[in-house]
Amino acid sequence: MLVEPRSGLLAAWGNALLAGLVSPDDAALAIVGEDALHRVEGLPGEAGPVGLTLALGRLRGLGATGFRVALPVPGHPLGLSGPPDFNARALEAEEAVVASGVPYGLVPEVSEVGPEGDLHVEVVWRVLPVREAPPADVPSLSEAERELAEALRDATAVLSRLDVAGSGPVAEAAVDAYRARAEGGGGREVLAPGYPPRAVRVLELAQRVGLLVSVAYGSGHGGAVSSSEIAARGAALRPVERVARRAQVAAYNAYVEGGEVRR
Repeated sequence: MLVEPRSGLLAAWGNALLAGLVSPDDAALAIVGEDALHRVEGLPGEAGPVGLTLALGRLRGLGATGFRVALPVPGHPLGLSGPPDFNARALEAEEAVVASGVPYGLVPEVSEVGPEGDLHVEVVWRVLPVREAPPADVPSLSEAERELAEALRDATAVLSRLDVAGSGPVAEAAVDAYRARAEGGGGREVLAPGYPPRAVRVLELAQRVGLLVSVAYGSGHGGAVSSSEIAARGAALRPVERVARRAQVAAYNAYVEGGEVRR
């Protein structure tokens, strides 16, 4: 989880736009980030794909009051509420945005285009019907913060057992990146204006936990010398990774769940 999901950017900056804190153009620019192009297809009233600025304005005009994030993986439909077609597409992408106030969701389809050596990323957001129901397994910010504190301890303990510091230059570089990110405040780079400090804090901690998990997964065998120990490492890390994803969703969804984006 070193890279934040595109759905998080769309939800965060879409919420800031709805709150009147950013302009449509600034929101679209932040959502696109380093990608070359984002388009939205399936928007009610539009026969073909449109740009983000028009799409966000149209959704607001249709009655959208906020945007939630879903980060599902097999066995964990985090943030989803149905129907099955939307859930299946979101699960394939491992992310989605669900609008509040209107029965629509958006699932990103990411592709690389261009000649070899000059590839760039384009994203198509598919607008699909969603069921208006509570999202699955999304914690409150306070609950997520409590879970993360324990998860951070667990992830650190797993790294210690793996002897990541002695696993080579790749692992050491990843640990250095973790330390730099811990000091740099990653959540402020992602959450849009208006999000409360607690949401920023939760997202920053989720990023730290997620980075530690990626270090542990990417450190080779580390201290593990048998298949059973490798399996035990995976078993120890999966709950930590799950907590970090739940916390990401809680942070992005703070506006919709608690009306906490400040004007």
